[in-house]
Amino acid sequence: MEKTYKVTAETGIHARPATMLVQSASKFESEILLTYNGKSVNLKSIMGVMSLGIPNGAEISISYDGADEEAAKETLENMLKEEGLAE
Repeated sequence: MEKTYKVTAETGIHARPATMLVQSASKFESEILLTYNGKSVNLKSIMGVMSLGIPNGAEISISYDGADEEAAKETLENMLKEEGLAE
């Protein structure tokens, strides 16, 4: 299962939002990958997420694979919207 989002946060996905995403993703057993500009990283790795340097306006996709993928997608999607990070 995969979903594409457009980053709306003025500063992109920097340290604070990256930390929040990693913490949320880490609560799930499913494998969760964040893809930007052709490069995929484990969304449970802060260094991986930070290494992507995702700017405002970027198109990212998050893929979920595992037993709790539905719950993971719902949780991360809500967080992205509530925090004004992506739509």
